[in-house]
Amino acid sequence: MGPKDYYDILGLEKNTSQKQVRDAYRRLALLHHPDRNKDNPEAADRMKEINEAYAVLSDPQKRSEYDALRQTYGSSAYGRFRQTHSDQDIFKGSDIQQIFEELSRAFGFRGFDDVFRESYGEGYRTFEFRRPGICGRIFVGGIGNGQVAGRGGISGGYLERLIRYGLKKKWGIELPEKGRDLHDSIVLSPDLARFGGKIQYSCSKTGKELFVSIPPNMRSGQKLRLKGMGEHGRAGGDAGDLYVTVFIRSILIQKAKDLIVRIRSFLRPG
Repeated sequence: MGPKDYYDILGLEKNTSQKQVRDAYRRLALLHHPDRNKDNPEAADRMKEINEAYAVLSDPQKRSEYDALRQTYGSSAYGRFRQTHSDQDIFKGSDIQQIFEELSRAFGFRGFDDVFRESYGEGYRTFEFRRPGICGRIFVGGIGNGQVAGRGGISGGYLERLIRYGLKKKWGIELPEKGRDLHDSIVLSPDLARFGGKIQYSCSKTGKELFVSIPPNMRSGQKLRLKGMGEHGRAGGDAGDLYVTVFIRSILIQKAKDLIVRIRSFLRPG
């Protein structure tokens, strides 16, 4: 891993506007919030980096100091900046507390106190954040008068669509969204259903030609899950899955088909 750089952490260029800094932070804070990444042990450290980068670049004076170091010392600017700025210095006057409370209200995440205590210990209480004002109510306008939007994260249905629309409309932020699952069917011969094997299958939903591994002892009505073979996700989201329902051709029909093949083979010239 190369030297740290606040602009790289937020995915920004040096001439980025303050609005772009804020929008980038909102997007990354939502994507990497520890409550959305409970199975990722690196999420807390990533969130800590994002918080620090935003606190510096969103403050004109701190950003100016960092830019000067960056111009003079290049890749070692981060280390030199941290030599003269403690966590208390970096977060002084930041509106991160307000943004975290907005995320908590909109998506049911833990609030600012819980997340910062986890990252910085009780010492976070010495940080002098900007006090939330009347704007610190909710992350997405239009959900209601500051009511909590559930405690289980973004749920499906109307609320999810409303939140996604609000984020894209107000801040131009498009959340990764998993593609839709697709459903199709496949007909197996009795022998293939019994003993298993591979079969070439053309998906009627996508037109893709796939080779499907059939486990032994399949029964009619059972489903095979083909991970990632559904619709493509949006904005970097995972693809959906393809669920294929198995049907087994009757033995009589299979025997008739085999007989037709043998007759055609027998009648074929030379």
